[in-house]
Amino acid sequence: MKRIYLGLLTALLTLCFAAAVFAQGGTLDKIAKSGEFTVGVRDGAIPFGFIDKNNEHVGFSVDVAKEFHKALEKKLGKSLKFTLKTTNPKTRIPLVSNGTIDIECGSTTHTIAREETVDFTITIFLTGTQLLVKKGSGIKSYKDLPGKKVGAAQGSTNEKAIRDLNEKGEIKPAANLVVYQEHSQGFLALDRGIIDAYCTDGILLAGMRAKAPNPDQYEVVGGFITYDPYSYIVRENDSKFRDFINIEIINMIKDGRYAKIYDKWLGPKGVVPYPMSDEFKIFQKLEAWP
Repeated sequence: MKRIYLGLLTALLTLCFAAAVFAQGGTLDKIAKSGEFTVGVRDGAIPFGFIDKNNEHVGFSVDVAKEFHKALEKKLGKSLKFTLKTTNPKTRIPLVSNGTIDIECGSTTHTIAREETVDFTITIFLTGTQLLVKKGSGIKSYKDLPGKKVGAAQGSTNEKAIRDLNEKGEIKPAANLVVYQEHSQGFLALDRGIIDAYCTDGILLAGMRAKAPNPDQYEVVGGFITYDPYSYIVRENDSKFRDFINIEIINMIKDGRYAKIYDKWLGPKGVVPYPMSDEFKIFQKLEAWP
């Protein structure tokens, strides 16, 4: 019973904090009054957010967040403190909902289920669920996973994808799903042979492989199990802030800043070379409202 009471108390405090945010007039007013823009970022989602050799947060989404910061300072006509807080698949939505962070700029898939709790920006990247395995494993797709141990991040769409395949009998006998809090933990388990495959978005797997001490020992296999459009998380029912962020993303697409950041992290000389597909180029044109 004590755990139930503690859970209810935590939920109540979260709601009270969120209510206080909106009593101030929403996220834009909160930022203006506090003088601080707080962004949730990842520390192991290469190339979108990770810790570099100087122990600093870097990555594609970190650079995009810096553009949001500049735009906010211009809109509000004042200097703002720029604060980064580490999130993971389990904490990212609660931290936005309770007002700890103003936006989560990571590598989050926009789903219908998540729309019940938070809102999302327009799509900033397209990818899908795939598998990372050691070369010679014999695993070429999810159809080779029966009885195998498969890792995934807790609370991710990739975890759900494997569970769904198990439940539908498409992996039979079922794969043994092992969940981790961070991708780095899953990769270490794969490296040590604790699991047979690690499952997350293809671009993140490419990043994990690229940063591995021995990248040639690993390969990303299989077609997309799920389709994963990335968006940034914002609080529910705060259209002014969501519109502000969306318009800034569109401005970045139109004036070339998005392409420049993309090339820095995913271009031929980037951390994870990942050519932008023709489909995504067309999609961006459709998203860039006049």
